[in-house]
Amino acid sequence: MRRVRRAIGWAVGIGTALVLAVLLWASVRGRPQDLPWTPLDLGQPPGLFTAGKLAALGRDAPQCRALLDRAGVRYAALPAGGDGPRCGYADGVRFAPGGARRIAMRPASVGMACPVAAALAIWEWSVVQPAAQRHFGASVVAIDHLGSYNCRHIAGRESWSEHATADAIDVAGFRLSDGMRITVLHDWKGSGAKAAFLREVRDGACTVFTTTLSPDYNAAHADHLHLDEADRGTMGWRACR
Repeated sequence: MRRVRRAIGWAVGIGTALVLAVLLWASVRGRPQDLPWTPLDLGQPPGLFTAGKLAALGRDAPQCRALLDRAGVRYAALPAGGDGPRCGYADGVRFAPGGARRIAMRPASVGMACPVAAALAIWEWSVVQPAAQRHFGASVVAIDHLGSYNCRHIAGRESWSEHATADAIDVAGFRLSDGMRITVLHDWKGSGAKAAFLREVRDGACTVFTTTLSPDYNAAHADHLHLDEADRGTMGWRACR
């Protein structure tokens, strides 16, 4: 019993020290987004808990849409849809032209859960466009995707995919303002600028999506980046591969 109590004491002490360290770190850096209880602001760079806060918006569709409005993101709210008790969505949105976002979705008709749309906006502003300017001196004008809502299980498993609730989107590639195209399928491998760009936007996606899967994960993701907002709580774990 003494050893158990000692172990519990150590665990509590380490946990407390970590919380205090995070508080001090966020305070010194002047980054409120690194604290779990501060309000989410889509205009701020991603913080330690941004992905969890975005995923939690799946429980509050009006708040999610209010954040999009505040950030100047134009969208159309979609009626609830689905294919049964395990598949469907009630917080779907579709990006509209103009507004604060500059990247179009191809096909443009894609609808997605509101938290995914909010995450894509932050990803564009804080990750994708800066990376494109850094590597190519150009901007991204369109994202090629493979869709969002799809009533299905995770490949090879019995558990349901986040696609079943439109809480995921599969990104296949990018189109730049100078006409260049970058695809996950053809450009992931290698050491050139395109491969470096894809890895940078993948790593950046890990700060705003709770799950980010790339060709490094398995062969099923050889042609796309799977990005989803699985709700694991504000302080929940994130998958990044």
